Amino acid sequence: MTGPTVAVLGTGTMGAGMVGSLRRAGLPVRMWNRDAAKARALTGTGAEALGSPREAAEGADVVLTMLLDADAVLDVVRQAAPAAGTTWLQCSTVGVEGADRTVAAARELDLVLVDCPVLGTRRPAAEGALTMLASGPEEARGPLAPVLDALGSRTLWLGEAGQGSRLKMACNSWLFMLTAGTAQAVALTRALGLDPRRFLDAIDGGPVDSPYAHLKGGLMVDGDFPPSFGLTGAAKDARLIRTALRDSGVDDRLTAAVLETMEAAAGRIEDPGAVDMAALVRGLEAG
Repeated sequence: MTGPTVAVLGTGTMGAGMVGSLRRAGLPVRMWNRDAAKARALTGTGAEALGSPREAAEGADVVLTMLLDADAVLDVVRQAAPAAGTTWLQCSTVGVEGADRTVAAARELDLVLVDCPVLGTRRPAAEGALTMLASGPEEARGPLAPVLDALGSRTLWLGEAGQGSRLKMACNSWLFMLTAGTAQAVALTRALGLDPRRFLDAIDGGPVDSPYAHLKGGLMVDGDFPPSFGLTGAAKDARLIRTALRDSGVDDRLTAAVLETMEAAAGRIEDPGAVDMAALVRGLEAG
């Protein structure tokens, strides 16, 4: 095998797909997950499951973190203690303040940080079709190219580390508006006594059509929410967006309404961590 050795720290919904994409590209992968069974389940790809972040990072050229939030990322990368000069590909959604904390941690640990949250969910991760929002030093671009090409269908380079996380906030704010708008239209169509699929038929092929609206709208109509972008994680991201809006002086009323809807839905679902964010439609339905 050729190419950089990648340590993947976090092999949950997204990390698991990323491991598979890296292995299909022939890249050596060492991996760790807090629930060790999730990492062991991926050893059939040829990736090696290790017992600790430090073991996984030992000898790796690139350490990739895909974890829940900034606290988890910083805890795990400090446990990993990669060798000085190692490239740290930070793909978790951590928000603006979290990104600033990773910049400080990279300086402290003498790592080359590429802040690179992704656009896409479980399927694009598994297919190597993510959009990579990369930001970091110019000299990291060449060595990282095989890794980014394996993970994504395209990479946007955005400047100094932290800019990727900032753009991710804007992208997710749009995504959540689209999801909430679809949910409201589905719930209203149904409440007015119509088949909610008629809403999807009406927008099909028009100027406001969106494949995403059909994907999530179909789940909402069917009442079936297999997790691709989990409701709990989406609510976490919505809180990060709300903070970014407030801190930058932009009114947060739209995201506040979406977050309130997510929280209402979570209160009606036994395990909100086990459903897709399309389940936020539950927060709009009558009692």
